[in-house]
Formats: sequence, structure tokens, C-alpha cells
Amino acid sequence: MRIFKITGSRVEEHDTLTPLAAPGACDDDSYLWLSLTRDEFRAALVAVQGILQRVCGTQLVDLHVADLLNDQLPSHYDYTSLYDVLVFRRLAARDGVMPGASTRANAEPPPASSPATRGGPPVLRRIDTRPVGFAVFDRVLLSVHPFDAAVRDAYAAKLMAAASDGANGGNGTSGGSDGNGLTGKHNAAPALDARAVSTRVPASPADLMLRIVNHIIDGYLDLRRDLTAQLDHWQAELIEPKSRFTNKGALMEARQSLRQLGDIGEDQRAAVQDWIDSQETLPEPGTKPAQRERELLMVRSRDALEHIERVVHHVRRLEQNAETAVQMHFSIQSHRTNDIMRVLTALTAVFLPLNLIAGIFGMNFEFIPLVHKADGFWIAMASMASIAIILVMVFWRKRYLARTAN
Repeated sequence: MRIFKITGSRVEEHDTLTPLAAPGACDDDSYLWLSLTRDEFRAALVAVQGILQRVCGTQLVDLHVADLLNDQLPSHYDYTSLYDVLVFRRLAARDGVMPGASTRANAEPPPASSPATRGGPPVLRRIDTRPVGFAVFDRVLLSVHPFDAAVRDAYAAKLMAAASDGANGGNGTSGGSDGNGLTGKHNAAPALDARAVSTRVPASPADLMLRIVNHIIDGYLDLRRDLTAQLDHWQAELIEPKSRFTNKGALMEARQSLRQLGDIGEDQRAAVQDWIDSQETLPEPGTKPAQRERELLMVRSRDALEHIERVVHHVRRLEQNAETAVQMHFSIQSHRTNDIMRVLTALTAVFLPLNLIAGIFGMNFEFIPLVHKADGFWIAMASMASIAIILVMVFWRKRYLARTAN
């Protein structure tokens, strides 16, 4: 369990929920990030609901609690009048640690019910996914992670680094307030490009949620390169005329995994699109700083959607390339078989008249031409050799015996 209190550009981490339960612990200009694994959320559900009731004036409904605890739920979006729920599937960790995640001493071991490791090449084992659930309130972000919480730890390190840069003046903002009583996050007008403010401390729970989602999508974008390299290797091996491709099972599993990854991407795209649609229906903010923050939020949402669409498009293209490679492989095998059968047919046609001559002279007649001549055998052999040579030349001229160019 990791709990963060974010005020302007300041980030404070708490080990337990107890300090936040005290009156006045969470000011009006700050918000909380409650990050728990599913086992921790199940154990601390009463305390979490109490914090939500005190800070936000509402609690999670039972169905949303069940969604956040469900380890098999696909990516989807739901909402109420007071909070939003987004479930987003991330890539499963390899050996319990995702790339870029910090290792914590109190990391939990994988549960006994965790899915079995996928077989096949190492790149395919990374396509296993697990859901991360988000409940977005006005002043609280509740995130529920798998047992390793690799995404949480990776982004928490970025968040603490951004807070440290903000405290040192690295991002040009401060946590103080100006003469109008606005916090320092509104002092400098932020750019409308989400990438320009990627090192800034998130201004709201929704902004924080989108940043974590973007971090998850980055893992899928990195996966594309590994999948492309693996499929390019297989494609070259499939097309090579002299190769004996023996990884047909792995290739079929790759096609299955790509199809699964495409379906996951479609679910993610639908969830983020639903989130964007719901945000567009909200009333316009009354102040310019609030309107600017909302514009930044929409920019980041559209950026996440565009990244997901890139992943889906690339996966569909890889799936099509894998299918094309398989079809080309079978076409090449069929062409090789046709070449072999053509050569065998031509050779059979060459020896057919020779067998006819041998059959004629093998008949049990008393009077057969050349049988009683001393040079009859050589005349027959010369005739058979001449016929064979003429047929070979004819078939070679017609390219029946020519070797097909690779």
C-alpha cells in the first residue's frame, strides 16, 4: 500500500491511512492517491471507504468494488454522478518486475491463482495482461493493482522525481499562492501540449490517472518492436527455400497472441473513448485556469487514445503479416512439390518408350527382328539411347527439366 498526498508541486507519501483520517488532514487544495494491490484493497476496504466518505462525501458502490477486485475483467469505463471507474489492462510483469519498475523490499509474492506463464518465445510470454482499476473522484484517485504493483512503483518514482524538480524550481512552478489565492500550479500558463508538461506534478486525480494509463500504453508501444523483430525473423525463415521451418507451433501461438493483443487494444480504445465522451459532456469551467486544466486533460486523453490506436493498427498489421508469411510458406511448399512432380513426370516420359522397346524384345515370339543378329543388342541399345537423348533435349527445351529460379 502506498498513499500520496499531492498539494500543488509537493508530494508527501504516507505508509498508512490513519494520518489521513484525522480532520483537516486533506486540505481543499490537495488530493490523495490511494494505491493498493487487490489483496490490500480487499483487506482495507472498510478504511478506504471511510476515507472516501470523509474526503469526497461518497463511497464506492458494491458493483464497482467487485470490478476493482476482479482479476479477469477486460478494459472498460463506467461512471456515477460523483466518480468515474476505469479498468485498464497492463502487460504482465516478467519475473515479477516490469521494465522501469523499482523493486521494493515488501513486494508480495505472486498468488497461487495467478495465470500460468505463456510458453513459446520470450516475446510471447509478455503478452499476458492483468487489469489495473482506477476510481477517479474530485479529490481522490484510488488505483487497484495486481500483486506486483509494478506500474504503481514505476510511476511513483517519476512522481517523486517531478515533485523534487518542482521543489528545486525545475519546472517553473511553485506550491505557493498568488494574490488571488490561487495555488502555484496556476501561476504559469501551461502549454496545451501534454508532452510539454509531462514532468509536471499532476494537477488533479484525473490527470494522474491518465499519466499512469500513458505509462501502461508505453509498455505496449515497446512490445511492438520485439514482436516485429520476432515475426520478421520467422518470415525470413519461412520464405528461405532451403530452410526447414520447425516452429509452426510457435507461429500459430504468435498469431493467437496477436489476435488477443488486438482485442485487448480494442477494449482499451473503447474505454478511453468512453472516458473522453463523458468528459466532453461536463459543463464548461467558470474560470480560465480551470478551463486550461481541462483542456490539458482532454489533450492528454486524446494523446492516450492516439497511442492505443497506433498499437492496435500495428498489431493488426503484424497479424496480417504473420498470416501472409504462413500463406507464402504453404505456397512455396506447393511450388516445390510442383517442381518435383514436373521433373519426375518428365523422367517417366523419357523412360516410357525405353520400357516399350524392352517389352517388345522381351516377347516370347520365335521370329523377332534383330533377335538372331550378332549386333542386334547394340542396335537396340543405340536406338534406346537416341530416343532418350532426343526426349531429354525436347523436355529441356520446353523447360520441363529446368530448375526454377529462387
